[in-house]
Amino acid sequence: MDLEALESSHSPAPDNPYEREGSTSRGLTPHKGLPEKAELLSLDVKRSQPLLIHSGRRLRDEESRSSSLPDIPNPFPELCNSSPILSNTPNSSSPLEGGPHVSTILQVVKVYSEDGTCRSLEVTAGATARHLCDMLVERAHCLSDESWSLVELHPHLGLERCLEDHESVVEVQAMWPAGGDSKFIFRKNFTKYELFRGSPVSTKDHMSTVKQINGYGRACSDNYTQNFLNSGSWPEIQGYLHMKESGRKVWKRLFFFLRRSGLYYSAKGTSKDPRHLQYFADVNESNAYCLTQGKKLYSAPTEFGFCLKPYKMRSGTKGLKILCSDDEQSRTCWLTAIRLFKYGAQLYKNYQLSRRSPHSWADLKKQVQRSVSDSTLVPMDFSGCTGRVIENPLEALSVALEEAQSWRCPSYMTLFVHSYTHCISILLVIHKTQPWYHGRLSRDETQRLITQQGMVDGVFLVRESTRNPKGFVLSLCHLQKIKHYLILPCEEDAKPFYSMDDGQTKFVDLIQLVEFHQINRGILPCTLKHYCTSVAL
Repeated sequence: MDLEALESSHSPAPDNPYEREGSTSRGLTPHKGLPEKAELLSLDVKRSQPLLIHSGRRLRDEESRSSSLPDIPNPFPELCNSSPILSNTPNSSSPLEGGPHVSTILQVVKVYSEDGTCRSLEVTAGATARHLCDMLVERAHCLSDESWSLVELHPHLGLERCLEDHESVVEVQAMWPAGGDSKFIFRKNFTKYELFRGSPVSTKDHMSTVKQINGYGRACSDNYTQNFLNSGSWPEIQGYLHMKESGRKVWKRLFFFLRRSGLYYSAKGTSKDPRHLQYFADVNESNAYCLTQGKKLYSAPTEFGFCLKPYKMRSGTKGLKILCSDDEQSRTCWLTAIRLFKYGAQLYKNYQLSRRSPHSWADLKKQVQRSVSDSTLVPMDFSGCTGRVIENPLEALSVALEEAQSWRCPSYMTLFVHSYTHCISILLVIHKTQPWYHGRLSRDETQRLITQQGMVDGVFLVRESTRNPKGFVLSLCHLQKIKHYLILPCEEDAKPFYSMDDGQTKFVDLIQLVEFHQINRGILPCTLKHYCTSVAL
């Protein structure tokens, strides 16, 4: 047989992967006396056996075929981190080969407001509660401050808590039971950062073993909070609490201790002996919630209940550590202490970031425009024959106050309205445009709204009186108690006024009354600081 003819008729295709892999991987050498090509004919290649082909190795015909294809534009460039052109270069890799992949996944979060309206937002997995609040403030066109909060509500359990600004909203929502009625509520919470505002409200004298803490805001002036933020050390918090026994409706009043290792109670009075201390819960592995229906659902002895809910617990009430305090001040103290023990300096960092961040892009734009325009304004006095520049700041302030008062007088406003009666009608309804006015609201609903938004000195709202059809009521929080002041209309020289002290102090309208008491205390126990508000999403 002609060897050359046989070779030409059985010559393998160029770059045959099976033959190339067989000749290289087996490492065979040709026999003596025969050419090297003739040795390939004696190899019995078993094509049914799997061959090892490296993933990074590309065949020549595949390379030539892919290089001839044109570049295709990517129809969804926003979903990829790479170039918007689907390149066919050998260096490009697919997501399955460890290349670039979609790292931003949007998830839907529903948020409710006080009036029951709902808004769905698409957020990333790392979106925090502060980021979500800023989005809602921007879309609701309301003034932003650090008091806006996202509240986690579980109606079936009667629990609610205010999310910290650094918490991930998606992670919190993932812990909810499937098909439950849990939801987020967008509302104000004035007690969230009252710890750093210097308000003399909170913990009682017996709740610190080192020295009395007069308030969770006064702690800053007493260097308690600063020492904790700097060194991480905090005095032992102690006090009496009512504890609900697991699986029973029986409540016991015991002496509790909050330490770095957890929450304990004494089985023998107020003894701190380790033999008498019983472990209750780990605050670092739980979230602290307020009880919204403590008496109804848990037969609580008072309305000031709270509980510790472990992270691993998704549904049911079996794992809840339910407690109850004697008053609102004591409950606020315990919840504040638990937050400090759990998050530490992160709370103060959240407070600084919330104050430093701009309210919204619209507010920031207005602030820039206002700063540019105010720099060109100069106080002037045109009372004489010629105008003069007022250089004394005190004189400029007094002139501004006089103009403001004259502007508010009905006699001055008649220059800009068609008739005096029309001016009076405006003064009677102008308060309805204010965020602190809530219309017809019962006393129970008022107390619930103020309690939800924070029992802080100066929290107030104005509503219609349910007993006097022509009067109004100013509801004010002071020393953890809500007080109500009746505002009655009166007349002087056939001109209507409003007063809270039988006509001794008169105000043209409710706006003037509120603005006066925001600066001056008057007959009130404190000035008006924070108004309760609810926005429609």
